[in-house]
Amino acid sequence: MTIREMLQTRSEGTCELCAASEELSVYEVQPQEEATPDTCILVCETCRTQIDDPQLVDIHHWRCLNDSMWSQVPAVQVTAWRMLNRLEAEDWARSLLDMLYLDDETLAWASSTGDGSGGDSTSVIHRDSNGATLASGDTVVLIKDLNVKGAGFTAKRGTAVRNISLVHDNAAHIEGRVNNQQIVILTEFVKKSG
Repeated sequence: MTIREMLQTRSEGTCELCAASEELSVYEVQPQEEATPDTCILVCETCRTQIDDPQLVDIHHWRCLNDSMWSQVPAVQVTAWRMLNRLEAEDWARSLLDMLYLDDETLAWASSTGDGSGGDSTSVIHRDSNGATLASGDTVVLIKDLNVKGAGFTAKRGTAVRNISLVHDNAAHIEGRVNNQQIVILTEFVKKSG
C-alpha cells in the first residue's frame, strides 16, 4: 500500500485540514528524515498553496482548524499549530492556539521550522483598509488626514507613502516616510497603491 493510499484511508478521502475532497495530494510536513504516513498529511490544493506561500493566506479559509486541530495525527497537529501561529494576530486563531495541546515531541517538531518563534515575519499579516495584503516595500495612499503627534503636521489624505516597512509584531501598524519623517501608520487608514 502506498503512502497516498494509506493517507486516503486515514482521512476517508478528504483534506486532513479543511475536509475538501477535490485535488488532494500528499504533503510532507518538514523537517523529516523520510516520508512516511506519520510524517505526511493529505491536503487539498488550496491548503497546500497557502501553507507554502504565506502571502496567499486567506484568513477565513483557516477557520477549518477549529475542527482539524483536534486530530490524533501528529502531522496534522503540527501543521495546525504552525498555521495558527501565522494567524495569531486574529483573535479566533489565538484562542484556538491557547486550546491546542501538543506533547513535547510534537511541539518540538512543530517549532523546528521557526513558526511560533515570534520573530517570523510570516506570523502577522498586514492588510490595508480594503483587506489587500501589504508587504515591505509597497506603496500605500492615505485615505484620511492624519494628525502626526509630536511632528507638528498633518499627513493629508491622498498622500503616497512609498517603500513601507511592516511592524512585525503588530498587524495594525506599518511604517513609512511622510514629509521626511519616519512615522507609524495604522493599516486601517491606508489603501495599497497599484
